Amino acid sequence: MTTQRTSGRRKQALAAAAVVAALLTTAACGGGGDDGGSGSGSKNGAAGFDAANNKVAQASEAKKGGTLKFASAQDADSWDTTRGYYGFMWNFSRYYSRQLVTNKTEPGKAGAGVTPDLAAGLAKVSPDGKTYTYTLRDGITWEDGKPITSKDVKYGIERVWAQDVLSGGPTYLKEVLDPKGEYKGPYKDTDKDKLGLKAIETPDDKTIVFHLPQANSDFEEMLALTSASPVRQDKDTKAKYALHPFSSGPYKFESYNPGKDLTLVRNTEWKQESDPVRKAYPDKITIKFFSNANEMDARLLSGDYDLDLGQTGLSPQGRTTALKEHKGNLDNPVSGYIRYAVFPQTVKPFDNIHCRKAVIYGADHVSLQTARGGPVAGGDIGTNMLPPAVPGAEGQKYDPYEMAGANKNGNIEKAKEELKACGKPDGFKTTIAVRNNKPVEVATAESLQASLKKINIDVEISQYDGSQTSSVIGSPSNVQKKGFGIIIMGWGPDFPSVQGYGLPLWHSKYILDSANNNFAMINDKTIDGLFAQYLVQKDDAGKTKVASEINHKVMEGGYYLPFVFEKFINWRSNRLANVYTTDAYSGMYDFVNLGLKSTK
Repeated sequence: MTTQRTSGRRKQALAAAAVVAALLTTAACGGGGDDGGSGSGSKNGAAGFDAANNKVAQASEAKKGGTLKFASAQDADSWDTTRGYYGFMWNFSRYYSRQLVTNKTEPGKAGAGVTPDLAAGLAKVSPDGKTYTYTLRDGITWEDGKPITSKDVKYGIERVWAQDVLSGGPTYLKEVLDPKGEYKGPYKDTDKDKLGLKAIETPDDKTIVFHLPQANSDFEEMLALTSASPVRQDKDTKAKYALHPFSSGPYKFESYNPGKDLTLVRNTEWKQESDPVRKAYPDKITIKFFSNANEMDARLLSGDYDLDLGQTGLSPQGRTTALKEHKGNLDNPVSGYIRYAVFPQTVKPFDNIHCRKAVIYGADHVSLQTARGGPVAGGDIGTNMLPPAVPGAEGQKYDPYEMAGANKNGNIEKAKEELKACGKPDGFKTTIAVRNNKPVEVATAESLQASLKKINIDVEISQYDGSQTSSVIGSPSNVQKKGFGIIIMGWGPDFPSVQGYGLPLWHSKYILDSANNNFAMINDKTIDGLFAQYLVQKDDAGKTKVASEINHKVMEGGYYLPFVFEKFINWRSNRLANVYTTDAYSGMYDFVNLGLKSTK
């Protein structure tokens, strides 16, 4: 790609970001169109700009009944509770699946806490932190009215071991409960009841006991993931389960046409008194899948649908229109994701820390932020690698390379010093790998390319099919073969802790031959040791301290160039009530207790 075309794209991005920033300023001041600004209400019934950002909007107006309508630019990776890994799937699946514990239905940071669900209370934990005991609450049933038992919970968790049939979902429970990989999964289980996993005991139908070989301070957070949902053995259709999961929640599948639509209706066997978490306001919940994001946004803005399932923000076209005409329907949450460039140490010259630091200092961080959408739609300049919602995060207060400060537009002199220190005083050539289905990532790559040219780092941009991520950049051998010295990616926490965010990125045991996410190929005994310390911490203060230490060590290694602490501009319809963003799902709206102001 020529410099001339790159420069043109960057100018367009700057102009678009300026428009959005101006519109948002107007919104925050309450001016503009009929939809009002940040007040408590507006002429069309919208709650007001940012009214549901970390706080509850129109809670008292939620009514029982009606159809809640989601729109989405893509289907889930899987609706199977074992296999789903998309954040919106985890959020949505709580309509039809329950867990022993789940996240609190509260806005902001409070929502990231854990509360009892199928269990009558939080775990009774042994003094050594290795044994967790739960008692199931009364009245919990499947969609056919049969009681949910401890064996159903155990079997649902055992399915995580069946990676040859049910791959794709998180495997934390497998790694924590069976680190040696001794159990072969329920489909290869020789136990007559297919319940042979020794780490979980079910002494009776109401009691379940977990035995951890090693303590793990985040174990209860792992049990709050969708992958810990119960599955009844006689309803397990293995690879086909995603087409019609059997419900343990207030809604059940009525119809599903992959890539087209999904409809949930009330599970009449669900009992409100058995579920302190879910209010189950709507009678019906639908999803319409669109192939064109601009069309989807237009339908949202016209009132045909209530919210975007993906929760990744309106497209630039929809965003501009919404800020001009429907400001009171918008929220601007921090997403919980960090967008970044990462430097694989297996690709020369990035095996040298000074060459990595040359890129960090040579980058124009304001330009990168602008390419992401500016401070409004993109987020604050990223200065380190721990997301704001994760305990131990310090935000822009921790800025070791002064990326949001003195060096925000790049520091050419400092970058050239680092080039000299790494033995490349005249610069070098490298390749950026970027997904071709993510225009904002391509724009970010072009911004970085332009910045690095000023310090004689000649960058080629290689675009690849985003659906092939695991085999293209997730294969360390392919990364090395292709010479991908810089990879552009993003990551959000599976659960809000340094383990739930950083373990797959930074721990040496997560360097994999395929589906690798430790793209930097970090093999640092100090970082591994800090994670080991974290696992045995029993108090929040201790966990927070170690989390900060891990983040500092990662940044000191110069493995990453963070772009932004990501923000979105998300849409909520005039009909929505009891709506709020939550840190439990990386700044998404909490789906499970959304209601409608009118059921017509």
